[in-house]
Amino acid sequence: MSGEKRERPVLPFGIDRVDGRLADGGMRLDALHEVSCRGQGWGDDAAAVLFAAGIAARSQGEVLWVVRGRDLFAPGLYQAGLAPARVIYAEARDDAELLALLEEGLRHRGLGAVVGEARRLPMAQARRLQLAAEGGGTIALLLRRPARNGADPLAAPSAAVTRWRVAHAPSLPVPWDGLGRACWHLQCVRQRGGDPFELVVEGSDEAGRLALPAQLVDRPAAQVGAPARAAVG
Repeated sequence: MSGEKRERPVLPFGIDRVDGRLADGGMRLDALHEVSCRGQGWGDDAAAVLFAAGIAARSQGEVLWVVRGRDLFAPGLYQAGLAPARVIYAEARDDAELLALLEEGLRHRGLGAVVGEARRLPMAQARRLQLAAEGGGTIALLLRRPARNGADPLAAPSAAVTRWRVAHAPSLPVPWDGLGRACWHLQCVRQRGGDPFELVVEGSDEAGRLALPAQLVDRPAAQVGAPARAAVG
């Protein structure tokens, strides 16, 4: 058996301070990734959804988005780069059906991404999703909202290759009336083969791309984490 490391298909963010800290140099396309928000406020929740939408937007091909309710705002996904013509929507009755649809989409091998939101993710089902993703090029993005009692959905073990927490952060000042580009506090809580990290980024643009705020671009990488934590209190 060869000892060479297998090359995995990867979708980079295009930001050295993110890709350089990810063990694979970006988001593995043949893998399951989990995304949650810091709290239960609508701002953090929207940031997490748009973070996932931006990743899906930069994938190649149609996107299967499985929902439990009808609260997904398609124009918001479009602003994050995910055109309506690329999205196939499916509605599931419960978590079991949602996870089964995501698995079927991964095994289809013809999609760019599959996205869904599950309240509960048993380890056995997480492993099934990861196995279904391996060997293909369809990224699996699973949204995990915090429970009503405040329980952290990312605290339990998971087979996901990366786990992310997203929260809104103050926008940077602009020289005109109004708000600047949305900023997010982005935290990689866990990644396979690498260390956790966090920083502040500008949210997904119309092409699904993140950016570093101008005030961080020229700052040494070792100094980026501390202001990111301070920015959100």
